[in-house]
Amino acid sequence: MADLSQEDWIKQLEADNNSVILDVRTQDEVDAGFIPTAKHIDIYKGQGFIDELEELDKSKNYYVYCRSGARSGQACGIMDQLGFENAYNLEGGFNDWDGEVAHSE
Repeated sequence: MADLSQEDWIKQLEADNNSVILDVRTQDEVDAGFIPTAKHIDIYKGQGFIDELEELDKSKNYYVYCRSGARSGQACGIMDQLGFENAYNLEGGFNDWDGEVAHSE
């Protein structure tokens, strides 16, 4: 697991053809906007969060974010314990995001 600045997170993500963006915020937070193409799994689901993580491809590289970087840091730690090879936490989270933002229909 690594904490990356927004600049490094984007640079690494753009050069990575084996990447998945993972949003671990609540549904209400996602409804207010999200990073395009992000897969949403709410970390507050507890065991449900772990169950959904277990269904993911562990050989991919995961770029994880939440609102401020705290929950995504926890999520990266959990992913590490579950055997994911690469999980990258977005420092500052969505609060500091100045890239493209999508909204659900």
